[in-house]
Amino acid sequence: MSGEREPVIDAEVVEHEPVRPVVPGDYTEDGVPTFEHVRDRIENRFATSAGAGELAEAIPEAKAVEDEFEARRQAGLDKLDQIRRSMRGNT
Repeated sequence: MSGEREPVIDAEVVEHEPVRPVVPGDYTEDGVPTFEHVRDRIENRFATSAGAGELAEAIPEAKAVEDEFEARRQAGLDKLDQIRRSMRGNT
């Protein structure tokens, strides 16, 4: 650092309109989603979730993964219980 000041850069403010989504019927002119758009999004998410659940039940591998997860969860709870008992001196 030699004590020299950096030159000042002058800038100008540029006015512009904010960019809004242009989807006919989905949003108002103010950019607010319509009731129908929100309802459709909720219905689509619910249908996707329900379909994923049905698909998971139909695939045998999904049941095996669920059983493995539950076994690991139970093993973790058992280990945690063992650690808590050892900390209390109740081995």
